[in-house]
Amino acid sequence: MGASGPRRVFLIVLDSLGVGALPDADRFGDAGAHTLDHLVAAAGGLDVPRLAELGLGCVTGVTSVACPPHPSGAYGRCAEVSPGKDTSTGHWEMLGCPLDFAFPVYADGFPDEVIDEFVERCELPGVLANRPASGTTIIAELGPEHIATGKPIVYTSADSVFQVAAHEEHFGLERLYRCCEVAREILTPLGVGRVIARPFVGEEGAYQRTYNRKDYSLVPPRDTGLDRLKAAGANVVGIGKISDIFAGRGLTESVHTEGNRDGMAAVTDAARRVDSGLVFVNLVDFDMLYGHRRDSAGYRRALEEFDADYRELEKHLRDDDLVILTADHGNDPTHTETTDHTREYVPVVVAGAKVKGGVDLGTRTSFADIGATVEEALGLTPAGPGRSFLADVIAG
Repeated sequence: MGASGPRRVFLIVLDSLGVGALPDADRFGDAGAHTLDHLVAAAGGLDVPRLAELGLGCVTGVTSVACPPHPSGAYGRCAEVSPGKDTSTGHWEMLGCPLDFAFPVYADGFPDEVIDEFVERCELPGVLANRPASGTTIIAELGPEHIATGKPIVYTSADSVFQVAAHEEHFGLERLYRCCEVAREILTPLGVGRVIARPFVGEEGAYQRTYNRKDYSLVPPRDTGLDRLKAAGANVVGIGKISDIFAGRGLTESVHTEGNRDGMAAVTDAARRVDSGLVFVNLVDFDMLYGHRRDSAGYRRALEEFDADYRELEKHLRDDDLVILTADHGNDPTHTETTDHTREYVPVVVAGAKVKGGVDLGTRTSFADIGATVEEALGLTPAGPGRSFLADVIAG
């Protein structure tokens, strides 16, 4: 790896922390969305002193966090050029693989031929639902029938997802995974973005989804920055669902986590033991537990917990480390028409001992600028299409 620039980059995705509707958000039903500002207003405030010091409140369009006179970090926001607002699209574009097509969605459920093949190959008595739904709602509604009949719950959303919910004890976790692997094979020719195993436990009236969730993603259509870094000999550590999002490609190590705090603990552990390369984490709770459930108060608490966990991480950073905080899409918890993601700008906050504080990176034209910056910081010539902002933020 190159000697100039940081030897380690920590790319931290605060899943769904959008900072304002994109110009085309009305096409997605998301006009006026602003995850950060709206959740703070609904929750009655936000206490994130370290994020504020770094410059989160200085990002264009953010009014809910104060912008200090002299931020210690650099800041900006990125637009999404890919035609979507889902996890895979956002992460792939971030790592230099924007899409020029939208994944197919199924507003009326999946075709009979898909369901029939799924049922036959998995030797199921049938499925329940096969319609768009909120995961927690449909599990509460159909959980008892699922347990009584052995039929898994199949549902989708505004994203390109085939989600299968089943009780870990009554249906079996490994059986659920096998069924999702079959579904992935069936749906790959159709271009469906993800198959998601949604295991849950508990009794009627008190079902709870577990962190044994597993995503079965399409393979990115082109190499990403992860592939290029791995090929160059860099350590590429994926934490949380990063491995699932990239179909296992481009990583030298994958760490399973159970929520945001466990994810940040894994990042801090990596800061202690990983000598060089990229540490890439997705913090799923912001989206899964609070955005989709339209829980502004919970989202606020999670951000405040993250602020504290980030300060703990900083104790283990080196002078040549670079940290990039961002998101992959929005999920405005006050956007009450649906419980789906919202099409928004994402924040970019850059921190590190060598980062020039107060640099306004403005509005970047693509999430891919983040991946280009990561590649350059770790000694590669960015492959594009993103434009690196490394030279703008590193002092000296």
